[in-house]
Amino acid sequence: MRFHLLFVLSVVFLSSVSSSLELIESRALNLCSDSLSLTAEHFNVVFTPQNQSMALGLDGTSRITGYVKAELVLTVYGYEALRKVLDPCDMSLDGLCPVRAGPLPMMSTNIKIPANVVSQIPRIAYSVPDLDATVRVHINSTETGEEITCIEAALSNGKSVYQAGVGWTTAIISGLGLAASAITSSLGHSKAATHITASVVSLFGFMQSQAMFGMMSVHMPPIVQSWTQNFQWSMGIIHIGFLERICTWYQRSTGGSPSTILSNLTVTSVHVAKRHTSEIIRHASGLLKRAGQKRSATNGGTIMVRGIPRVGFRAGIEATNIFLTGLIFFVVFVAAMMLLVAAFKVFCDIRTRSGGAKTLRASRKRWNLVSKGVMFRLVLIGFPQMLILCLWEFTQHDSPAEVLLAAVTLLGMIISVGFAAFRAIRLARKSLVIHQNPAYLLYSNTPFLSRWGFLYVHYKATTYYFIVASLSYTFLRAAFISLSQEAPVVQTVALLVIQTSMLVVVSVCRPWMNKKTNIYNISITAFNFINAIFFLFFADVFNQPGIVTGVMGVVFFVFNTAFVLVLLVLILVDSVYAILSKNPDIRYQPMQDDRDSFVRSHSQLGMAELHALGATARGDPPTALYKALRGATDSDLDPLATSRKETSTSPLNGGHSSSGDVTLHERQFPTSVVDLSVPLFPSGGGPGQEDRKVRRQSSSPM
Repeated sequence: MRFHLLFVLSVVFLSSVSSSLELIESRALNLCSDSLSLTAEHFNVVFTPQNQSMALGLDGTSRITGYVKAELVLTVYGYEALRKVLDPCDMSLDGLCPVRAGPLPMMSTNIKIPANVVSQIPRIAYSVPDLDATVRVHINSTETGEEITCIEAALSNGKSVYQAGVGWTTAIISGLGLAASAITSSLGHSKAATHITASVVSLFGFMQSQAMFGMMSVHMPPIVQSWTQNFQWSMGIIHIGFLERICTWYQRSTGGSPSTILSNLTVTSVHVAKRHTSEIIRHASGLLKRAGQKRSATNGGTIMVRGIPRVGFRAGIEATNIFLTGLIFFVVFVAAMMLLVAAFKVFCDIRTRSGGAKTLRASRKRWNLVSKGVMFRLVLIGFPQMLILCLWEFTQHDSPAEVLLAAVTLLGMIISVGFAAFRAIRLARKSLVIHQNPAYLLYSNTPFLSRWGFLYVHYKATTYYFIVASLSYTFLRAAFISLSQEAPVVQTVALLVIQTSMLVVVSVCRPWMNKKTNIYNISITAFNFINAIFFLFFADVFNQPGIVTGVMGVVFFVFNTAFVLVLLVLILVDSVYAILSKNPDIRYQPMQDDRDSFVRSHSQLGMAELHALGATARGDPPTALYKALRGATDSDLDPLATSRKETSTSPLNGGHSSSGDVTLHERQFPTSVVDLSVPLFPSGGGPGQEDRKVRRQSSSPM
C-alpha cells in the first residue's frame, strides 16, 4: 500500500498545474470517505524536477486485504484534468498484489522519476502561485468493484501570494499617511490633516475587512487564503517566537492546555480546509471531531484547520495562542503610541523653556486632552480586532484567565466607544436645539473636539447619527465571524446581508465630509459587498461546478489587488503633497457644514477674547469685559460643563436682556461666534438696531 500511495503521488505531480518554485509538494493525506480502511498519521512528499526525484515520508495503517484497483482523479481549479485506473498487479508492485492488512512502517525515501514523466509536466505548474490542485484516489475491490476507501492530497508548488513584503508595504504606507497627517496638523493645515487621516483610517478599515474575510470558516481557494493572510497583521496576528512561548507559558500557568499542532508537524498531517472539503468532513466526521475537540496533536494524526485556526496556523501561531497574541499586540501598540505622545510633551516642555514657538506652548497646555483623544482613537482602531478575538475566545475557553481577560477587554472597549458616541450625539442634538446646526457646538468647543472628535470629524455634522450605524456595522460583522465558525453558510449569508445594508445606507446618506471622501469610502463599502458575493461561491451556496469556484478565487485576488494598489497610491500621493506643499489646504474644498468657520474663528482669537469682544459690541459694562479677558476658562465655556443656565436673555437664543449688567455665564455665549469679516462695533443707530446687528454677527457662521 505504501508503494501504491507513492505511485499515486507521482501521477499527481505529473498533472499538477500549481506553483512557481521548482518543486511540487503535498503535506497532508486526507480521507474522502467514511471508511477508515487506510489512515495516514503523517504524510509529506516533495517532487523536484531538477534532479527528477521525489522524497516521500509516510506513516499509516492499512486494513485492506485482497486485490484492489485504484482510480486516480486529478482536479486543477475545479477542472478534472486526469482520470485513470491503476492496477498494482499490472505494475508489478510488490506487497500490493494482493494488499495485506497491517501497519505501514514509518518510511522516508527518495524515488527516481522517469525523464519522460517529468517532461510531461507543464512549466506553468512551477510558476503559478497558490495552485488549486488536488489528487483523489478511489481504492476499489477488484472482485466486487465496490469502493473500499478514498484518499485525497492537496498539491502546492511552494509559490504563494502570501508574502511578508505585502504586509510591510501596506503597514509602512499607512504609517506614512498618519505621519503626514501629524506633520501637516502641527504646521496649522488642519483641513489637509483631516482629509489624510480620514483616508488612512478608511484604508486601514479595508485591510481589516480583508483580514476578516480570511477569518471566515468558508472553504476558500488557496489563493484567497494567501491573499487575505497578508492583512492579518492588522488584526494582531503576527508571529514572534518568544511571544508564542510567553503565551503558551501563561496558558499552562492559568489552567489551560496548549495545542501542539505546530510542534508536532513531523508526526501530524495538517489539512488546510479549502474548496470541497465539506465532503471530507461529512464522510470522515469521526476523525475530524477528534482533531477539533482541543486541537491536540501529541499522538499524531490528521487535523483539519479552517477559519480563525487556519489563519493562526498559516501565521505560525498555535490555535490556543491566537487570542492572547492579538491582545498583547494591541496593548503594546497602544502603549507605544502613548509613549510617543509623552515624548512629544517632553519635547514641548524643553522647547517652551528655551522660548519655543507659540504652537508648542499651546500643545503643551492641551497635552492632557490630546493624550485622551489619542487613547480613544487607538481604542477605535483596535475595536474590530478585539471584538472578533474576544468573542471567539468565549467559544474556545483556552484557559479561565484568558476568558476573564477577554470579558474585561471586551466590556471596557464597548463602554469606552459607547460612552464617546453618547457624548458626541448628545452634544450634536443640543447644538441642533440651540443653534439649529450640529456643527456649532461640535467644533467650537476645542476640549470636546480634542477628546471625542475622532468619532465624528470624518462625517458631515448633519449626519452625526452615522456614528451609531458605523459601530453597529463593526459589531455585527465581528459577532458573525467569531461566533459562527461552525456554520460557514450562515456566516456567509449574514455577512452578505450586513454588507448590503451598509452599502444602501452609505449610498443614501453619503455621510462623509465631502464628495471626494464619500466616493472613496462608498467605493470601499461596495468592494466589501462584492467580496461578500464572492464568498457565496466559495461556500458552494449555488452548488456550482468546481471550475467556477476556482476561477472566482483568481478573480477575487486580481480584483482586490488592483483596488488595494489604487488606495495605496492615493494615500502616498496625498501624503507626499501634504509634506512638500506650502499650503496643502488649498487642495481641499471647504466643508459644507460650516465647521471651518467655527474652528478658524476659535483658533484666531482666544475664547475669552471672543466673549470680551462680544460683550463690548453689546455695550456691556467694563466689568464683564474684564471678566471675559481675565477670568474665563475652557471649562467655564464648555457647553456641557455650563449648566442649564441657557438664558432666554441671550441674543443668540432670541431673547432680550432684562438687565444691562448680565454676567458672562448668564449670557452663555458659545466659544466661537464672531465673524471677523463683519464690523464688531456698530456705527450708529439705537440700542435695538445694535442688538439686531450683533445677532446677525453671531449667526453668520451658521
